[in-house]
Amino acid sequence: MRMRIQRASWPRNALILTDTPRPDCPDCDGNGGFEYDYGDHNGEYAGTEWDPCQCWNENRRWLLTPLPRLPRWLRRCRPVRDPWAANGYSDEPPF
Repeated sequence: MRMRIQRASWPRNALILTDTPRPDCPDCDGNGGFEYDYGDHNGEYAGTEWDPCQCWNENRRWLLTPLPRLPRWLRRCRPVRDPWAANGYSDEPPF
C-alpha cells in the first residue's frame, strides 16, 4: 500500500489517509485505472467510462482527524476594498 494524506470536505472537513495506485503497475502504468470513450446507437460520442485497476482500491481510506469549522464571521464573503480609492475602485494602471 502506498499511502498519502488528503483533505476531505464531505461530509465534514477532515484529514484522511488514502491508498494510491502502484506507480510501477504494468497494466495501468500508475494511473490507477483505464479510461475509454463510448458511443450511443448512432455512433456519436456519449461519454467516458473509467474502470479501476486491480493494483489500487479507491475505497480504502481512513479518517485521521476532523478539522474544525471556521467561525461564522470568517466564513462570510467580504469584498476586499482599496481604502485609498474612490468608491473602493482604483482608476490607476497597475504599473
